[in-house]
Amino acid sequence: MANIKSAIKRVEIAERNRLHNKSYKSAVRTLMKRFLTSLDAYTANPTSEGMQEVQQRLSLAYAKIDKAVKRGVLHTNTGARKKARLARALKAAESSRAAS
Repeated sequence: MANIKSAIKRVEIAERNRLHNKSYKSAVRTLMKRFLTSLDAYTANPTSEGMQEVQQRLSLAYAKIDKAVKRGVLHTNTGARKKARLARALKAAESSRAAS
């Protein structure tokens, strides 16, 4: 443990920020999983209500990812990659539905 007052404060701030970042990352992962779960449900049983839910969850996931990037929790490219993967999953589900 640090002995200097400013170093002690930096350790405390780093821990506070680590916990805050951890909660943001967890929320991003949770919203991504919820989107993918609703997308699977929509693929199994395509309905207009299901598609609305998928779009709503995609919007929530995008918003949380953008907020995490804005706050510096995620790097810009990491946020873009996560959003691209979600969009690719949606496009694949829509194309498989159209092919059926």
